[in-house]
Amino acid sequence: MSPPPPYDGRHLIADLHGCARLDDAAYIEHVLRDAADAAGATLLDVRLHAFGPGQGVTGVALLAESHISIHSWPEAGYAAIDFFLCGRANDLEAALAVVVAGLDAQRIERQTIRRGYGVGVTA
Repeated sequence: MSPPPPYDGRHLIADLHGCARLDDAAYIEHVLRDAADAAGATLLDVRLHAFGPGQGVTGVALLAESHISIHSWPEAGYAAIDFFLCGRANDLEAALAVVVAGLDAQRIERQTIRRGYGVGVTA
């Protein structure tokens, strides 16, 4: 039996449709901070760029455990979100629920990918 991989990462990718407030960088920062807290992650910094009134926001919440990122298109009501966390103790579902509620998403498409050293390797 081989030892478990030294890194256990999960990458949840979500497409959120029918969203609100996608051009409000200050609000999106609040949502990302709340999502990091809900995940039980250690927030290091939040960096966002707003493209102007009525336009999208792109950015990342830098976490000790990795990141949460967002790219938004308010004209389409669409946001692309990535949650990449490297600890089993982190709750990706809680983080996603915070973002879905915060952006008032009407439809969610999602997938989770296992990441890390040794993933998919058999001995």
